Amino acid sequence: MNKGALALIVKGGSANWSPERWKGRFDDVCSDRGVFLLPDAPFDPADIHYAAVWKPAHGELAAFPNLRVIFNLGAGVDALMADRSLPNVPLVRVAVDDLTQRMTEYVVLHVLMHHRQELYLRACQREQRWEPRSQWPASAISVGIMGLGTLGADAAAALQRLGFRVSGWSRSQKQIEGIECFYGGAQLDAFLQRTNILVCLLPLTPDTRHVLNRGLFSKLNRDSPMGAPVLINAGRGGLQDEADILQCLDDGTLGAASLDVYANEPLPIGSPFWTHPKIVLTPHNAADTDPDEISKYVARQIERFEAGGALENVVDSARGY
Repeated sequence: MNKGALALIVKGGSANWSPERWKGRFDDVCSDRGVFLLPDAPFDPADIHYAAVWKPAHGELAAFPNLRVIFNLGAGVDALMADRSLPNVPLVRVAVDDLTQRMTEYVVLHVLMHHRQELYLRACQREQRWEPRSQWPASAISVGIMGLGTLGADAAAALQRLGFRVSGWSRSQKQIEGIECFYGGAQLDAFLQRTNILVCLLPLTPDTRHVLNRGLFSKLNRDSPMGAPVLINAGRGGLQDEADILQCLDDGTLGAASLDVYANEPLPIGSPFWTHPKIVLTPHNAADTDPDEISKYVARQIERFEAGGALENVVDSARGY
């Protein structure tokens, strides 16, 4: 085995993040090179050319003197970027069709849930009340997506096909057929003022931390049949000011929220998010990573890189994503 070895560091609490499961998949797709599951596998750190990681400890990757590429197994890279000892090598983020489709499913599900008044209907079911309300068409609702990368663009297209009025906002200018695109700080207010359901898929950077706050919520549109606007956050927990979300739900600034991510995960026992009647809560599984697809993706990238090709989806350290 003369090819550079792969170090596998996986730290997660769910079945999908079982280190042994990931080791089995990488053994299959990287059968021509060593794959070492840390911290238990015996290996020479100098043999490690690649690292596939999820939530490694700060400083852990600095132990490999010949490291050439780091592959992050999940979509968010903010935790890795916060490691000041991170080796100065390309950091590659996940971008596969499977993950994109899963996120689009989540966004469409939750937009439809609020559009079709599911919180009210489930309350009626619990209370055994037969009191249907008038239902408006999708065209009466404007959905705004913050973050128009691969995930946001795909979700926007799916919602547009369902008949919603869809717009998007991103830091830099984008063009997506059928979607009204806003960009930059100068156009943020115009985007918010037309949005009834706000979907946030932004990366977490110093500029976006706590961007989901009272000041932003107060600018959302309140003139749709829904009345108070709705928040859907499937980006990162650090994007949201959680105290502001709770207060805005209580005082009517927000009508409801779907949250998949949180400042502290797992969500602590006793958090008011668990029981708030206007919150639909999911356990950071909007677009759970599939070991089969991601391991193949990493293997293809390594093969291309070793053949002299360019890596795809390399993180821009200046932007943080």
